Amino acid sequence: MAQQSSTEDRVIIFDTTLRDGEQSAGAGLTVEEKLRIAHQLNKLGVDVIEAGFAGSSPGDFEAVRRIANEVKGPVITSLARAVDADIDAAGRAFEGVENARIHVFISASDIHLMHQMRKDRETIMDMAVHGVERAKSYVDDVEFSAMDASRTEPEYLYTMLEAVIRAGATTVNITDTVGYSTPDEFGALIRGVIENVPNIEQAVISVHCHNDLGMASANSLAAIENGARQVEGCINGLGERAGNAALEEVIMAVETRPDHYGVTTGINLREIGNSSRMVSSIFGFPIQANKAIVGQNAFRHSSGIHQDAFLKERTTFEIMEPESVGWRGQALVLGKLSGRAGLRARLHELGYDLTDEELTDVFVTFKDLADTKREITDMDLEALMSEQHRMVDTDRMYKVGTIHVVCGNDTSPEARVTLECPDGESRTVEARGTGPVDAVCKAIDEVVGLDIELTEFAVTAVTEGIDSLGEVTIRVAKNGSVYSGRGSDSDIVVASAKAYVNAINRLLAIGAQDRSANTGAV
Repeated sequence: MAQQSSTEDRVIIFDTTLRDGEQSAGAGLTVEEKLRIAHQLNKLGVDVIEAGFAGSSPGDFEAVRRIANEVKGPVITSLARAVDADIDAAGRAFEGVENARIHVFISASDIHLMHQMRKDRETIMDMAVHGVERAKSYVDDVEFSAMDASRTEPEYLYTMLEAVIRAGATTVNITDTVGYSTPDEFGALIRGVIENVPNIEQAVISVHCHNDLGMASANSLAAIENGARQVEGCINGLGERAGNAALEEVIMAVETRPDHYGVTTGINLREIGNSSRMVSSIFGFPIQANKAIVGQNAFRHSSGIHQDAFLKERTTFEIMEPESVGWRGQALVLGKLSGRAGLRARLHELGYDLTDEELTDVFVTFKDLADTKREITDMDLEALMSEQHRMVDTDRMYKVGTIHVVCGNDTSPEARVTLECPDGESRTVEARGTGPVDAVCKAIDEVVGLDIELTEFAVTAVTEGIDSLGEVTIRVAKNGSVYSGRGSDSDIVVASAKAYVNAINRLLAIGAQDRSANTGAV
């Protein structure tokens, strides 16, 4: 029942944050943002990065191509339907790349075949085999996914897997596409695959679980217990609908309970926190406070009984060391008297290595923040660096200049906003609104001239206290697509303006990269 001896005690970590994670409603990344995340995933030590779906759009093609050429270490893969056009696009994206994989998928369950594919089992089987064979003509490493495998008739699934392995698949992925399975059921399915697919020892068994019933991580771990040796998931559990298995949960379960699972990973655990925060910042999805492993409260103890026991012996209520996963929960005594050296040293510890020019830019912002806060915490610094990256990523687009707002319960709110425009000019516009933020957004709309709809507005405090840095998340919609933006500032109205402009810039950048890629080879 065992997998190949080379993978007996090692679980391959397959990250699909840049593909399935980007399918989260309201997500949308530029190529540069995907590259930043891919480089961080490399530091984290994931084995496989699913960089995108090369055949889905020119922008995704370009992201897959650049990540495959610029991120060295992990296997880089592109998803492809079992159709020639998708597979050929992936093959073109990987031209000249050695460490590449094409990930071919097709529906397998009768409910999908009847209502989505509208094809019979024999046709789907032929398409699966042909897709793997065509992918094999481009790369040696081919993964095959049977979509909705957990609701597929087992004997048909076994036959399909045997056929695609014979055609050259080196990894076969068993999916719980709609999050329907339970740990016992899913573990039994993996065991059934091992016992009933004659050539299964020629491929690695992978799993891809969704979280519709909150069991994605549990199902993935049950699969490991039963012989699977690759787990697919996303940082922070992002993904379609309720998301995918949260990789940080699966990784830390395996690392914390080696007595139970008996397997290891190649993950650099201390980069888990950095990876989580970067993904949260770029995607614009805040991490819930009590999220396992990476939440702000994950290692905080408030109960008096817990605190008493913890102070006597931390293992009474702590099964992992916060430092081991890069958790940031302590206040850092940096303030307005701190210098460049202290700031550089602390940012280095947080994973940011800056050039002298970058440090000078950040230091100015740091000093402005220090003038409004007595202490600067690690989370303040994380927010500051996220804001800096947002400015760099969109430095050829719109940038918030000055903001002046008049409001109160006895006057109609009005705002005067100055934006630095892509043509190098600055424009100042005044507008009225139902509140200060509405007035600011209306002024920005007048400058930008886009017909967009603000669909979501959320404010969170980066740290505790009345002087906390505020972080605003905004989502805007245009032509059926949703774009997120984030901004942080000690003034929540300014943070809102930054977030709104960031969302607009992302909308423009994604549109521009698709138009640019359309002139290329796709």
